[in-house]
Amino acid sequence: MLTKHCWKGFWVAGALALVAALGACATAPVQQMSDARQAIAAAEQAGAAREAPAELAAAKQYLHKAEEALNRHDFGSARTSAERASDAAAGALELSRKAEAAKKATAPHPSADSL
Repeated sequence: MLTKHCWKGFWVAGALALVAALGACATAPVQQMSDARQAIAAAEQAGAAREAPAELAAAKQYLHKAEEALNRHDFGSARTSAERASDAAAGALELSRKAEAAKKATAPHPSADSL
């Protein structure tokens, strides 16, 4: 049987866990915003505007939503939108890389005679 002392320990542990969880949501998602911007830049450099325009546009739209949420101090929404922006940008980057690889695979190779 649990004593009053044990119940107090459970309550304190639960309260600390709740404070930690709320604290994680209460801070600005600086890293997630930076990650999203970097992912979009990488996708753009890989040619996503040409090879994956819909995915790149989605990433930019999510980043815009994240910035708006950040300005409203809605850090939970900002974090979620920034993570979605990163995911969409990663998808655009992957499509761009696949398209570039396909182009290289189908490009004519110089023959030994032309060397």
